[in-house]
Amino acid sequence: MHKSRLAALVIDSQGEEKSSAIDFWARALGWPCQETDDKYGKLATPPDQPDVLIQQVDHPSRVHLDIESDDIEAEVTRLEGLGATVIERRERWTVMEAPTGHRFCIVHPQRPDFADADNVNVWS
Repeated sequence: MHKSRLAALVIDSQGEEKSSAIDFWARALGWPCQETDDKYGKLATPPDQPDVLIQQVDHPSRVHLDIESDDIEAEVTRLEGLGATVIERRERWTVMEAPTGHRFCIVHPQRPDFADADNVNVWS
């Protein structure tokens, strides 16, 4: 048995300067940027909602979802059974593609309430 849920909406922004993307999305969504590092900006979303991250990338700009799970391999296997394919296995996450062509990532729990939340799916 394992758990999973939507962790984050990730706005991939191609280019050298992520601060302009962070500024735009923070103002567009009405949530200030609460933390940043050399690759990511995290907006101050309400605690009961998924995170919104702005990520600097080399590939064309797009939006993808992060699904958090307490067992990445079990969640990957479950989603493969639904028709998704593994694109790349990384040390801390797995990149997958849905049958519709949309990319998404399976990640370790990201939001602090994951273990005790009532809004997670439990899979057997």
